[in-house]
This record gives sequence, C-alpha cells and structure tokens, in this order.
Amino acid sequence: MTLLRRVLLVNAVVLLAAALALAITPATVSSTARTTEVVVLVAGAIAVIAFSGLLLRRLFAPLSELAALMDEVDPLEPGRRIEVHRSVAEVARLESAFNHMLDRLEHERRLSARRALQAQERERRRLARELHDELGQTLTGVVLVLDGLARQAPPELRPAVSEVQEAARAAVEKTRDLARGLRPTALESFGLRSALASLATGFEERSGLRVRHEVAADLPELTPDQELAVYRAAQESLTNVARHAEATAVIVALERRDDAIALTVSDDGIGADPDALHDAGGIGGMRERAMLLGGRLTIGRAADLGGAEVRLELPVEA
Repeated sequence: MTLLRRVLLVNAVVLLAAALALAITPATVSSTARTTEVVVLVAGAIAVIAFSGLLLRRLFAPLSELAALMDEVDPLEPGRRIEVHRSVAEVARLESAFNHMLDRLEHERRLSARRALQAQERERRRLARELHDELGQTLTGVVLVLDGLARQAPPELRPAVSEVQEAARAAVEKTRDLARGLRPTALESFGLRSALASLATGFEERSGLRVRHEVAADLPELTPDQELAVYRAAQESLTNVARHAEATAVIVALERRDDAIALTVSDDGIGADPDALHDAGGIGGMRERAMLLGGRLTIGRAADLGGAEVRLELPVEA
C-alpha cells in the first residue's frame, strides 16, 4: 500500500471512530454551548488528534529511520547500504534510490581517486628523475670542482674551500634522499620486503629513533598497487612519527591475517588524533589509497608501546 493510501486510511479510521462515538453516545450540543459541552468537545478533539498522531507517527517511522541511516552513512567507509523495507512502496523506492546513488558515487570516487594517485606517482617519478639526473649531477660536478680547488688553493683559503666542499657533499646526499623518497627504487628493484627494511634503516639513521621492522615470512604475492600502498603508508607513518609523535622507538610490522595483510606502524609517543583520518593531507591520502584497494586504514592506541598505531589492512587472494 502506498504512503498516500495509508494516510487516507488512518484519517478515515479516525473520522469514522469519532462519528461512531457521537452516534452511540448521548452527547449533544445546545444552540448555546454549555460549559460541560465545550469541555466534552475539546476533550474529544484532543483525543482524536492524539490518536491520529499516534497512528501517523508509526506510519512515518520508516522515513525517520531512513533519514537517520542517511546521516550515519560515511563516504569514507564504502560498502555500507541501507536495508530496503518493502512494507511501504515510497520508502522502498527512496531506500533503493539512495543505495543506487551510493553505488554511483563510490564508483566515480574510485575512478577519480585512482586517476589522481596515478598522476601523483607519475609526478613523483618525474621529480625524482630530475633531482637525480639534473640537480644531483650538477652538485656532483660542483663537488669535483671543489676537490680540484682545494688542492690548488693557498693554505689560508683551504679551510673555507673545504667547508664549501662539505656543504656541497651534504646537498648531494640530501638530493639523493629526496629522490629515493619520491621514487622507491628499492621497491621496484628488490621487492616490498627489502624496501621496508631499507626504509626503516634509513629512517633510523636520519631521525635517531630506534626502529624495529618485522616482516612475516609467509606473505602472499601482492600486486604492484598493493605493494606501493603498503610502502607509502609506512613512509608517511614514519614521517608523521618524526614530526609529531615525540617518540623514541618505532615498530614497523607486516603480517598476514587470513585473507588479508596488515601493516602496523606503532610508536611510544604522545599518540595521534583519530580525526586525522579525515584530513586532506598524508593520512587522508593513505586512507584513500586503502579504499581504492578494498582495504581500510585506522588510527588507534598502540598496545605494546603505548603511543599511536597506524594500521593498514588490504585484502589478498587466497
């Protein structure tokens, strides 16, 4: 039955009940209404309105439930759908249309996010090549020229030349670090296990924090996109630890959990804000990348170290 017919039926029932009450009761109204008659009329009207409101409230309850469920749906947690109630045709149509709209929005979001991430990775590779091939080579040439100048310079100028030479060497190393961060050559050349080990070792040397990496031996074969997602999540998490956590120790662990893999980066710092998942920055980008691959990224309290824990879970083939 449609919603319109249900409302008409409720109103008809209420009016018929009121008419029947007037027919079988001795209630009358004088030409000039007495006080008792006014009281009876007011009480009857209130009773009719209350009864009608009670019935209509139950009738419109599915619409209220639908609105509440719409408020609870989180676009950042795809896959959740509203259960379609078949009892009311209009409500069922609204619920089905809302579910179809979510399907279209999630599909378009996955396509646009995938294009954005691919463009981002292409730009990272381009910048890494330019840093390594152009700026890195130029700085290396500067270092070589300074080597020659240091041998030919007068004794009183050699300390200054050596200082500039050390600064140039430091710039070369910094450029190489930036290029490696933009383009994980270890991941492309040696695989995820070696790339995570190299990432942890390099982060420990640069930051001075104690880093322990644990990679399970029974990891399944991952797609290139999955490996890149795991690597970028570990990279971004370590960067956030160095910048914000005030930590002294970090654990990077990658393990298999039934039909999924789980990367956890935990520290002993001050903890993290769960609202950071909704930021448009690094953590938000990690969450978008996880969603594209059917996984999820969460932030919580590290059980072992007491600080923050970033956890990435990705489904894998059996």
